[in-house]
Amino acid sequence: MAWYDEAIFYHIYPLGMTGAPKQNSYEEPVARLNTLLPWISHIKEIGCNALYIGPLFESVGHGYETTDYKKLDSRLGTNEDLTHFVSECHKRGIRVILDGVFNHTGRDFFAFQDIKHNRENSQYKDWYCNVNFGGNNSFNDGFSYENWGGYDLLAKLNQRNPAVKDYICDVIRFWVKEFDIDGIRLDAADVMDFEYMKALRHVANEVKSDFWLMGEVIHGNYSRWANEGTLHSVTNYMLHKALFSGHNDHNYFEVAHTIKYVDGMVGKNLKLYTFVDNHDVERIYTKLKKKEHFVPVHIMLYTLPGIPSIYYGSEFGIEGHKERGSDDSLRPALNYEDYKNAVENNSCTQLVAALGKIRQDTPALCYGEYKELLLQTTHFAYARVLDGKYVITTINNGDNEVVMNLPAGNSVEYVGALSSKKVSVVDSRIQVKVDGNSGEIWLPVEMQKDSFAPIKTIEIKKTAEVKVETVQAGNIIAEAKKTVVDWSKAYEDMSVEELQKAILEKMRKNGPVTEYMLGTVRENTHHGSLVNWVKSFS
Repeated sequence: MAWYDEAIFYHIYPLGMTGAPKQNSYEEPVARLNTLLPWISHIKEIGCNALYIGPLFESVGHGYETTDYKKLDSRLGTNEDLTHFVSECHKRGIRVILDGVFNHTGRDFFAFQDIKHNRENSQYKDWYCNVNFGGNNSFNDGFSYENWGGYDLLAKLNQRNPAVKDYICDVIRFWVKEFDIDGIRLDAADVMDFEYMKALRHVANEVKSDFWLMGEVIHGNYSRWANEGTLHSVTNYMLHKALFSGHNDHNYFEVAHTIKYVDGMVGKNLKLYTFVDNHDVERIYTKLKKKEHFVPVHIMLYTLPGIPSIYYGSEFGIEGHKERGSDDSLRPALNYEDYKNAVENNSCTQLVAALGKIRQDTPALCYGEYKELLLQTTHFAYARVLDGKYVITTINNGDNEVVMNLPAGNSVEYVGALSSKKVSVVDSRIQVKVDGNSGEIWLPVEMQKDSFAPIKTIEIKKTAEVKVETVQAGNIIAEAKKTVVDWSKAYEDMSVEELQKAILEKMRKNGPVTEYMLGTVRENTHHGSLVNWVKSFS
């Protein structure tokens, strides 16, 4: 068992949280990272024992256009500041992983600058994909190159170049030696070369026996990335979507189906990184039609299989939505003084802190086998079973109280970890009441800890349901029919539209295609990601 098997992550986007300028002037360092030091106590207080923070290194703007992999962004401070920050986290028992932006660099990166100055004579001309000195780019450099996501600001590294691979592997060694980090989250892992990732895994095994590699993967068969040879884990975007839409649509069948589908891909030994929001998607409090659903959503986050993560600020129930394509509102500056008493006076924070304590003190929530007990559109019950003991989660997305009669394993009495209510086992079953828009975690009474204090989850702000515009499946199907797939082509040579159509056809062969599945295909317009996605079908 490694530390990450029991991890509860806190996720910080540091340039936003510290209020750093949007553009880097490359002037004298300003120690904004040090303003995050008081937050370490808060991270510990709400039950998190791991921190994912990034991007951190010198860049032009939002952090993903790296200028220097070995220098803390001057808007955040110096390398010494980062070393001290990680050390302080470790003193509080908090592991630290950084953002590894190894798929592309910014244009100010030394290798790209050398190409600009020396062109065909540059020793780095093969460090990037498809550099063509007969072409041009949006910056009018007089040469073209492959970018990431359509942005020439992000030049795609040639990951099959041994020199690039060696350089990035040395960066990882440097980060461990200099900062003593515990792992890396690979940005855009779903478009990375697999041999490249295998090399990174080899270095991960070399630098620390329990060094953790987690990758950002949005679509496809997660087991292609998360396995013994490449990454330890990936982001579970499928569950992320199911958790909020399953509540918005009052449809727990979607959640249950997603759990089984993902389990069928990765098996029971790989734990995926689970979340309800992050720096790229709208805040969970914004996405939920009914704010009260904050309670059951988070109970599920902490009790379903996976490694849960809380995005900074969401534990306070703050809002955040994309505005005109900008992510700025998702990445706000927060002042510690404004939130230092949140565990006492904010119902959302109280809930998250309680769930953190419960998960830390309940091994079944980390290691127990998942078992579905009862499933209806508005209420759901499942157990995590370890050593014959059931830890039972009951949730309700309806407005009315429900009564559930559930199998209870070999225990004689259960207690609600959030409410402290007790129920007796009769004929190996328990009968429990679950309030509307709420939930509970039922523990065998012998598992109850003194740290599990009753919490008033009903204080979460009540609102009328908000109408959310949904994608119409019929329109997507009609658009897909306009494109004909030439199956004689290599996937790499197909257009985005052809790849989308190919994915839809492969989906239909595997079973019914839901509106959500159709929507995710249309929303993904990244060619490399689509190529990897279509290849992931058996």
